[in-house]
Amino acid sequence: MSAMMRGNFRMALAGVKSAKWRSLLTMLGIIIGIVSVVTVVGIGEGMKKQIAQQIDHFGKNLITIRPGTIDTSGTKNVLGSSDVLFGLDAVGGFSVSDVEVVQKTDEVDVVAPLGVVPGAVQADENTLRGGVVLATNSKMPTALNQGLAYGEFWDDKNEESHFAVLGHQAAVTLFEDQAPLGRTFTFRGQTFMVRGVLNEFKSLPLSPTAEFDNALFIPYKTAAKITGNNSHLYVLLAKPHERTPLQATANAISDSLREAHGGQQDFTVLTPEQNLQSSSRLLDMLSTWIIAVAVISLVIGGVGLMNIMLVNVTERMHEIGVRKAIGATSRQILLQFMLEAMVLSLLGGIIGILLSLATQGILHTYTELKPVISWEAVAIATAVAIIVGVVFGTLPALKAARKDPIEALRHE
Repeated sequence: MSAMMRGNFRMALAGVKSAKWRSLLTMLGIIIGIVSVVTVVGIGEGMKKQIAQQIDHFGKNLITIRPGTIDTSGTKNVLGSSDVLFGLDAVGGFSVSDVEVVQKTDEVDVVAPLGVVPGAVQADENTLRGGVVLATNSKMPTALNQGLAYGEFWDDKNEESHFAVLGHQAAVTLFEDQAPLGRTFTFRGQTFMVRGVLNEFKSLPLSPTAEFDNALFIPYKTAAKITGNNSHLYVLLAKPHERTPLQATANAISDSLREAHGGQQDFTVLTPEQNLQSSSRLLDMLSTWIIAVAVISLVIGGVGLMNIMLVNVTERMHEIGVRKAIGATSRQILLQFMLEAMVLSLLGGIIGILLSLATQGILHTYTELKPVISWEAVAIATAVAIIVGVVFGTLPALKAARKDPIEALRHE
């Protein structure tokens, strides 16, 4: 670095220090934009990683069958649900006959439905609050690779029974007991007996179905009877026979259901890889919108930077005249003020990156979100901060460089 550049750099830092609050307010838009971009990218990457881990936990051979159309080519994504994994709040659903169609598919070994059953749950003086009753079958633990902490799940012979299996939080909420085996509760005017309590599930942001800890599971055929076949089966989970190819099983399920639905493709069969891709695209779409807002913040910050630099040029007109009078060239004046703008934007970028890393640490520690630090995003944020300084610092620097020294010296 030349002596002139070092001098300009020291002058830029001195200018920032001499007007600390003004400099901080100037950098605020840049700071907010950088924090938004780095934090959102980190959250998005972290959620993708969590979803991948959850899918691996359920099994690399778990096929997800969801109502509606989910385009897996990447051109569009019609989910009809904010649940990125199973589609708890999806519009539409499957019937009991759809479960039987998938069960009869030769390539399928295990199939388990999941359906929401509306109604209040009462056990003695306690009511299940914030929980949900889910209809399923005896294959659910196998489909989700989920064991039981206490008791056992009902078997194939009890698919029309009034047995229930509870999530561990639901057991405590209803019975104030971690293992309330044999105890009963009332649901939709029917008495159900607790047969088992599941192990704790791993929670997953944007997927309510992964939070089964506060859920009650009852046989789906029983649910169909007590609701008049109005229970909402929002997903079917299937696994192939051990030696059957995964994609071949998915294709067979799709053919069977399409035939049962009169040739209508009003459902989507997803392999784990496709499920992850569709989930990632939804997260990418959300991230894109938030990043777009952050970019607007960066532009606003750049405009603020330009305004402050224009004020600086006006305030320091006499200084510019003196420097030119003793031999400073227009190019040297240009570099001086561009460097000051770059210092302001770069400091804003550094502060923004540090705040975003602190924000990610807080989210990782105190929430279910587990952001991943994206060094690529950090590098891009740093580059953007420098570019903002160059772009929005050019006009004020040009104004300073083009000043006539005589006119500048006359300025008070």
